[in-house]
Order: sequence, then C-alpha cells, then structure tokens
Amino acid sequence: MVETWQQIALGILVVVVFASFVKEWLSPEVVAIGALVICVLIGVLPIAVAAPSPELTGDELAAAMKKFQADALRVFAHPAPITVACMFVMSEALERTGVIETLGYWFEKTAGSSPTRMLVVMILLVAGLSGFMNNTPVVVVFLPIVLAICRRKDWMASRFLIPLSYAAIAGGTMTIIGTSTNLVASGIAAKRDPDVVFEMFDVTPLGIVFVFVTFVYLVLFGKKVLPDRATLATLIDSESSREYITYAIVSGGSPLIGQNFIDSSMKKSNKARVLDIIRDGQRLKKSLDEVIFKEGDEIILKGKLQGLMNFGEDSGVSLKAEEDLGLEGIRTESAVLMEGIIGPDSTMAGKSLKELNFRQQFGVLIVAVHRRGRNLQERFEDVKLAFGDTLLVQGSGRRMQQLFQLKDFINLSEPKQITVRPKKAPFAILAILAFMIIGMLGGVGLIPKVPIVLIALSAAFFVLVTRCLEPSEAYEAIDWKVLFLIFGMLGLGQAMDYSGVAQLMALKVVGIMQGMDPRLMIAIVYLLAAVMTEMVSNNAVAALLTPLSMIVAYELGVDPRPFVAAVMFGSSASFSTPIGYQTNTFVYGAGGYKFGDFFRAGLPLALVLWVVASFLIPVIWPL
Repeated sequence: MVETWQQIALGILVVVVFASFVKEWLSPEVVAIGALVICVLIGVLPIAVAAPSPELTGDELAAAMKKFQADALRVFAHPAPITVACMFVMSEALERTGVIETLGYWFEKTAGSSPTRMLVVMILLVAGLSGFMNNTPVVVVFLPIVLAICRRKDWMASRFLIPLSYAAIAGGTMTIIGTSTNLVASGIAAKRDPDVVFEMFDVTPLGIVFVFVTFVYLVLFGKKVLPDRATLATLIDSESSREYITYAIVSGGSPLIGQNFIDSSMKKSNKARVLDIIRDGQRLKKSLDEVIFKEGDEIILKGKLQGLMNFGEDSGVSLKAEEDLGLEGIRTESAVLMEGIIGPDSTMAGKSLKELNFRQQFGVLIVAVHRRGRNLQERFEDVKLAFGDTLLVQGSGRRMQQLFQLKDFINLSEPKQITVRPKKAPFAILAILAFMIIGMLGGVGLIPKVPIVLIALSAAFFVLVTRCLEPSEAYEAIDWKVLFLIFGMLGLGQAMDYSGVAQLMALKVVGIMQGMDPRLMIAIVYLLAAVMTEMVSNNAVAALLTPLSMIVAYELGVDPRPFVAAVMFGSSASFSTPIGYQTNTFVYGAGGYKFGDFFRAGLPLALVLWVVASFLIPVIWPL
C-alpha cells in the first residue's frame, strides 16, 4: 500500500515537474524520465512485478493485479509511443520518396499568383497533410518554399508563416494519428477504461470544424492581426551587397611573414575582410587576432567585387602577383547568403558561436542572428544558441552545402536536399492509405477491428521492406525526445493513479465545483489544457490531464469521453505563444516575429475555438 508521506512526495514531484517544464531547467524528456525513476525510488511505483499467482482469489487477487498493472516497466509497452514512432517513420517515407516535395512544388506553381490565393492553398494543403502525418516535417518542407515565393514576389513572409504553423496545428486535430497528443490521450484513456476508445476518425468532425474556423479567421482577419516583419535575409539587399570570396597564398619573401594579423594592413582594410587562414591544409583553430603569418599560409578574403579589384590600390596589395605583400591569387567564388534555423535536436543548442568556433569549424561567416523578436547584427558571438534561433550565414556554396547537410541546421533559403527515391513513392502512398482505410473500416465495424498500433507497425514495416527508406534513416526520423517524454509522463500518470493522488485531486476539483453543469466543466478542462500547453509540452499536458479528467467524469457520473476530447483539443490549441508548439517555434525565428505577435494573432483564434469546442464536444460525445 502507498503511504501518506509517499502521496505527499508525489504531489511535490508533480509540482516540481510542471515548474521544470515551464522554467526549462532541464530538457523535458530528462525531467519526465527522471520523474518516473523517482516514483520507483520512493516506492510509489513497483517495478519488475511478477504476474499474480493463480491461487489468489478475491481482494488479494485484485490487489496483486493492480500492483502488476502498475509496474513501471509496463509504460514501455504502451501502444501510444510505439504508434508515434511508426508515424515518424511513415512521415519520413513520404519525404524520402519525394511525395511531400512534389506537393510543395505543386503548391509553389499553384499558389504564387496572389497573396490571398497563396494563403488559401497553403492552409488547405498543410492542414490536409497534417491530419495524416507528423506536422513538423510538413512545416520544415514548406518553410523555404514560402520564403522563396515571398522573396520573389516582394511579399512579407510574416504574413504567411504564422498561418503555416496554425494550419499544421489545426490539421493535426482531424484524426487520432494527426498529432501525438491525440495518441497519448486516447492511449491513456483506453488503458484506464477499455470502454473509452477513440477510433481513427472519431475526432474528425470537430477537427474539420477547427480547420474551417482557423481557415476563415486567417483569410478574413489575417491582414489585421498578422504583422509585417522583416526576415534576416531582407535586411541585406542581395544585389547591392553581393560579395565574393578570394583565396590567396603568402609567398616567400612577403613582408607579412612573421607579422601579427592584428597589426597588419589586412586587419585594417575596409575593402576586404579576412575570413580564415589555412595552414598545412588545416584551418587554424585559434582566433585570427592571435595568428602570426607564415610562408605558405592560404588567406581567405571576402569583399564586394569592386573592393577586391581595387584592393591593391588602397593597401599596396595585389592578389595576382608577388608585389608588396607577396600574395598569389588562387581562386575567387561568389559568397552565398542564406538563412538557417537551429533545429530541435541540434548539438549547437546551449553553446555560443565562440564556443562552437563556428567560423573555423564550418568555414562560413555569421552575419546576423534573430533571437526572440530581435535581429542581432553585432555582438552576438557570446549569445547561447537555442532551438528556433535563425542565423544569416555567408560563405562559399560548397561550404554552405556541407553546413546544411548537418541535422543541426535547417535550411530556410531553399528546400532541404535529401536523397529522394521517387520510384518508391507509390509504396509510401499505399502504406499511408492502407493505414487510414483499415483504421476507418475497423472503426465503423465493416471489418474486424485492428488496433491502431498494429496497423502502424505493419505500415512502418512495409515502407522499410519496400526500401522507401533505409533502417538508419528510420532511426534518425524518430524523435526520441518525444517518445521518452511520453514514457516518463505515462509513468508519472500511472503513479498518480496507483497512489490515489489523482483521485484525491479530482475529488478536490469536484468539491470546489460542486453542482456545476458537466458541460461547463468540460469547457474548464479544455481551457486548462489550452493554457497549460502554451507553457508546457502538449504531450505532457495530455498525459497529466487525461487521467484527472476521467476521474472527474466518473465522480460526476457521466461519460468520460467528452472530457478526454476536451483534453485532446485543448492540448493542441497552442496559438498564443511561440513556445507552446514546435511548429510555432520554427516559424518564430524564420518570420522575424516578436513574442507578442503570436499573442495578438493567436489569442482571438484560441478564444473562438474554445467557445466552439465547449459547445460541440457535448454534442458530438453526449454526456
């Protein structure tokens, strides 16, 4: 039995976990798994429990079975995270076979005639895709395409990127598989009560309404609520600021030999800038100001073409002969200016440009950094990078290609280049269609019901065996942070249930709201989930609130399904901050937005959806 002190300790742990999510003391998945471990250590959750003996009967059997079902290791066999992992694999298959890219290019050809047309087509296409696959890669693919169209048409990208994210969020609510939040909430609900089951398209009616309301709101009121913000790339005119990179060698007899860079005319010149120095085929790791020139050093210079041509006239330096400084011209190439964003799994996060030795490591120059609504063009070398930071980088095309091949940095200037297997596209499409159709037919009883997790595993196996993607690509496609966050929060929810803490909290809630109409309580549950998800991971909110909402429903003597639905839709309704949902964070930096832009654009939409959901949930799922 769980002691009172353990219940108190668990209550404190829940508060600490929530505070850690908000304050970001540690990564959310580390906090969640840590909470699961602590639950085991303090004895709130049993671990490695043997199956009940067949000799037990009555209360002893019930107690043994309850303890067995509360085993901490059982969370790792939960179908929700397994289904989420399979959805990541299927999403990657669609991307690796070029299906998403093809849709993106079709969008570019179809939607570029007017801003309104582009907005309409983008919302419908992105929302439709997000209903059946992970919405993050959809946004990652469409981001550079939207930015490119805006640059060519001279449109403000900030008018389209918030709608891009909102469409992905709303579209994810149309099916159980559209967002991991729905899978987590429905999985927890089914585990607590086998009668509380959500089939593939049970949420579709309300999801379609969410998409429709979002569409109407953005099309009719978008011009009034969406800001005009300049992205980093538009801060610099590409034609007037086109610069070139020149390579030169310090030859024997040059007066540069033995001279410190900081004291040389190379440092003082305003016609060209030294980017890097290569010695014995290796880029020097030390700061340029610490470099003393040696014979054979290869100097990489950057400047406007006219400035490089006149470089010798101003500084007595010739890049083509051994005059004055003894520099021999090697090669010249155009410097490319591109935007990139720090990804959610980037190893650059938490480190400054100085700590990363960015220039020496990647061979490119950071021109500016966008951070939380500010465009930093100076004194940003010591700023700790974080997910969502947008960097304006400049360097040779070859170096840029190498940089953007890394998973750390997502290219915003052009679509991500990956190995595409277009001949395998029919298999990827077949897998996702079979997944949808089998789930739908089983849900309406036309065929024997098949668990979603089994359909998902079969579809993931199919795209692997048909070589739509390689196993290594499938492993990389899975967002393990999301999975371990789900595992940890499932464990915490299991501990709250087994210890009786969840029931005590629910009784307190019911006591406070004694006599309140259950429909009003559904509205409160939705609002609570929506507010929490603006500060905490939507999956964490779903895992915390689903069991609590079900217990509240049982105490009220009503069907728990509308309460679970309120948690699902409320946990996905992250529109008012750029940190509540991953797609919001992606467009935050890319669109040059300020934090308040999301509040002004998203709060009215969030309130409208709250009213709509509060009215329709009891209608779709009667009490």
